[in-house]
Amino acid sequence: MRKARSMTDISKASAEAVEAARQSEHFAVMLAAIQAAQIAQAQQAPSPAPAVLPQQSGAGTAGKWLAIGVGGSMLMITVAFAAVALAIAAACIALVALVVYGIYRDIRRR
Repeated sequence: MRKARSMTDISKASAEAVEAARQSEHFAVMLAAIQAAQIAQAQQAPSPAPAVLPQQSGAGTAGKWLAIGVGGSMLMITVAFAAVALAIAAACIALVALVVYGIYRDIRRR
């Protein structure tokens, strides 16, 4: 019964890891789209003087947000892999405990 439960836990953890990776990818795409819309809107707005909207500021902001999005995505992927590794470790510990219990039960019968 415990083996079936740990396999369910592994399947559940794997599904959660895949979903977390998908969500982080969607978040990065949405973030990039929002930044692109803001940059396009800033370029379309008439500026009274060129000193008000420097070109490098928009590119730096987009680069910063892109780096944050990529960093966040990598963090979420790392967390997902850690969750899968933890689930695998838990399953291995449960398996070892079952084997040791079986050996103990066999020795106790004698």
